[in-house]
Amino acid sequence: MSFRAVVAGCGAYLPEKILTNAELSLTVDTSDEWIRERTGIRERHIAADNQYTSDLAVEAAKAALRDAGARPGDIDLVVVATTTPDLTFPATAAIVQAKLGVTQGAAFDIQAVCTGFVYGLSIVEKFLTCGQHRRALLIGAETFSRILDWRDRATCVLFGDGAGAFVVEAMEEKAAAGRGVIASYLRSDGNLVDLLYVDGGVSSTGTAGHVRMEGNRVFREAVVRISEAMESVARQAGIRPADIDWFVPHQANERIIQGVVKKLDLKPDQVISTIAGQGNTSAASIPLAYWQGVADGRIKKGDLVMLEAMGGGLTWGAALLRA
Repeated sequence: MSFRAVVAGCGAYLPEKILTNAELSLTVDTSDEWIRERTGIRERHIAADNQYTSDLAVEAAKAALRDAGARPGDIDLVVVATTTPDLTFPATAAIVQAKLGVTQGAAFDIQAVCTGFVYGLSIVEKFLTCGQHRRALLIGAETFSRILDWRDRATCVLFGDGAGAFVVEAMEEKAAAGRGVIASYLRSDGNLVDLLYVDGGVSSTGTAGHVRMEGNRVFREAVVRISEAMESVARQAGIRPADIDWFVPHQANERIIQGVVKKLDLKPDQVISTIAGQGNTSAASIPLAYWQGVADGRIKKGDLVMLEAMGGGLTWGAALLRA
């Protein structure tokens, strides 16, 4: 029997606290105009002191379960893409599994930084289509504010906290009627670690560390590598990038997004962008943007949707699905 991995529901959660550019300008040498011009960001959400990544993940997961008409008992795989886990171990996915009351199956984390959700979707698709699992919760969740150097205006203005989730289920090919994950493309180049990294870790410093980035070099790499990933996925599917209905990019920088749109001859109104109000939420940004597109009625059942991301590592990738 042949299966497709179909997105049956999606959900999102953003912390209540909002940090605006104007507020940031009171503590770091920047301005609302400077940030908007270079990134497209006007504000971001920041987790409360008593909120962990797992807390954000659980709220997004609950929303996705409601959207899919599913219960925790229906889930037999929990995958969390995150760079900011609650603990060194166990996996944040295991903590989420317990908080949701999922008592069966497997749970593990994916660490591919901002590309984590695309990596996770590709992995989940393989688990479901081979018949090993039936229904998965794939979550991108970050409390990125915990690893920012709030004196470094090159990085602290970019990131925010949040979580987004998909319920992905194995559906028989005939019943899926073309819906589901169609193709994916994952890459990494460890020679580019120094472009975007955190200067701490369990083995090296015994600290969480802070984000460090060479923004200009990341920008140049991003447009080329993201376009490469999207073109590869399109070739696998036998389409042109411009044939998609919706482009749901990682929300890193508005100029990067527009660079990719121009390079691949996409239309601006094909893009689902949430960067202005959320900033870069790393692994959470794609499911948050996808949820927004579904919530406001743009993404409809049967639409062809392209996801893409690039993050530290450097990692990058893309996935094509029919909603």
